[in-house]
Amino acid sequence: MYTSPTMTTPAASAQAGTNIAPIEPPEKMQAFDRVIDADGRIEPQDWMPQAYRKTLVRQISQHAHSEIVGMLPEGNWISRAPSLKRKAILLAKVQDEAGHGLYLYSAAETLGVSRDSMLDALHTGRAKYSSIFNYPTLTWADVGVIGWLVDGAAIMNQTPLCRCSYGPYARAMIRVCKEESFHQRQGYESLLVMMKEGTQAQQDMVQDAVNRWWWKCLAMFGPPDSESPNSEQGMRWGIKRISNDDLRQRFVDATIPQAAVLGVSVPDEDLKWNEERGHYDFGPIDWDEFWATVNGNGPCNKERLATRVQAWRDGQWVRDAAMASAQKKREKEQAA
Repeated sequence: MYTSPTMTTPAASAQAGTNIAPIEPPEKMQAFDRVIDADGRIEPQDWMPQAYRKTLVRQISQHAHSEIVGMLPEGNWISRAPSLKRKAILLAKVQDEAGHGLYLYSAAETLGVSRDSMLDALHTGRAKYSSIFNYPTLTWADVGVIGWLVDGAAIMNQTPLCRCSYGPYARAMIRVCKEESFHQRQGYESLLVMMKEGTQAQQDMVQDAVNRWWWKCLAMFGPPDSESPNSEQGMRWGIKRISNDDLRQRFVDATIPQAAVLGVSVPDEDLKWNEERGHYDFGPIDWDEFWATVNGNGPCNKERLATRVQAWRDGQWVRDAAMASAQKKREKEQAA
């Protein structure tokens, strides 16, 4: 569902700046740079600098965590969906997100990191996931707004990743983006039905959900480029293709006409079309709230993490059974 720029808090960035980067073999570094400069692909068997590998592990694992944790806000509404049709659509969507997480964990594993270590980092709070999932889904309209705005922002972020310089990540994103496009459309269609055919109460519910999620979705693209320590190097390596600020602007420009069709407004008094720039101008984002949520102080941080840890513990017997079955199969094959 969801990827956002690799989240590194300002304090962590300052500390990372004091670390001494390993000295890489010049001839291998030159060969690596030639591939990057030619817009080529780095594959798992290829040599790569440790900083590139570390950046990819952090970004891909964070993306995978976001897909898995992102199942929770919408999963809460599966049993409360207003119709069998909506229930089936939501079930399929949540199932897709689980699959996206698995694709991405597999891509990260090609970099030499184990899935257990990635999940341990998530469960112990050492790894980040998209802060957008630390907010509650208060009404059914939230599910539609997540599809329209949150998935819409995710698609804006993810489509350039199909051209990421690391092959396994780029290839995983092709299928993820196709499925996310469906998620965005179904969310928008759900809202359109409520706005065009629903009661006044349903229309008010949609507008309330848009009001609560709009600014949080703009923050999904990460801090301003001037305050994003990972962006410049990520773009140099071809991991990131478009800057945070440019992605955010593209999202606003694409979304405001959609809001007009729906018949909703966004909660921004400063929003206006700038003829000279050819883009919408919009107001300031509350970055204090963003960083507070990233640092674990959002409305649902503790609840989301506790739910994930409990699910992991509850599933231990399934993993044990699968491992035992695989071991028996190996033993039979060896005995044959």
